[in-house]
Amino acid sequence: MSVVFAPWALLAVAAMWGISFVWMKDILDQQDVYSFLTSRFVVAALAMIILRPKVIRSFTPRLIKKGLIIGVALGSGYIFQTLGLERTTPAITGFITGLYVVLTPLLGYFFLRHQLSREAWIYVLIATIGLAVLSLKGFSIGVGEIFVLLSALLFSIHILLLSTWSKDFDAYALTVMQLLGCALLCMIPTSIQGFKSPPDSQVWAVIIFTAVFATAIAFVVQTWAQARISATKVAVILTTEVVFAAIFSVALGREPITLRLLIGGTLVLVAMIAIVQPRLHETMDER
Repeated sequence: MSVVFAPWALLAVAAMWGISFVWMKDILDQQDVYSFLTSRFVVAALAMIILRPKVIRSFTPRLIKKGLIIGVALGSGYIFQTLGLERTTPAITGFITGLYVVLTPLLGYFFLRHQLSREAWIYVLIATIGLAVLSLKGFSIGVGEIFVLLSALLFSIHILLLSTWSKDFDAYALTVMQLLGCALLCMIPTSIQGFKSPPDSQVWAVIIFTAVFATAIAFVVQTWAQARISATKVAVILTTEVVFAAIFSVALGREPITLRLLIGGTLVLVAMIAIVQPRLHETMDER
């Protein structure tokens, strides 16, 4: 039953990330990105520890080591994505980041000997085309694009590490440790350029939402789900973040409904729905 429920739990995570992306746009001119990321991950980790103090007892040396490695992969992805976003357009950033849907099965195939059916590769391709239709209006290769591509690679590594290690640990404890890893990593550039505290209640509201819902709860769900379904399925499902971001952006009046949004969003959703079908459970067994 958990295998059937896991994809839909991940879909809820993608929805939270989608609305977070829209809301974050409103406050990043009030607090720099590194200070925001530091605030987000510190608040998320502390909230989880306060909610369940006994989780500290689960911090074995093995969990600490692997959790911090996972956290560094995730935190590095966020940092390189931010560096790229400063140098290229948000649309191209969104598309290149979404290429983890291709990089995840490729890395899994070459380094972890994961096997993937021809059908699964088709759905990965459909999702990639959908992302391109949603995001791209023009494209050129520069430093910004290279930084974002590195972030996509790191997000793929994060997904694969979770798929490999999540089944060996308590999902809650592993999530806390990877968030601590993210926070520690983000503190490095923050300490260099100086921390800027949240200036008002609006920024605090976005930090609390992204920390509690889009980080703490979201990564507990992702860690739990990745112990139950393949890394490739996770990558395809999470690409719907872009679709949810577009839906919320339209709903909040930030942009109009266009044919490009409808076609791209439909392709991503078709790939997501197809890839979670039970008949692919065996053909996509990567473990």
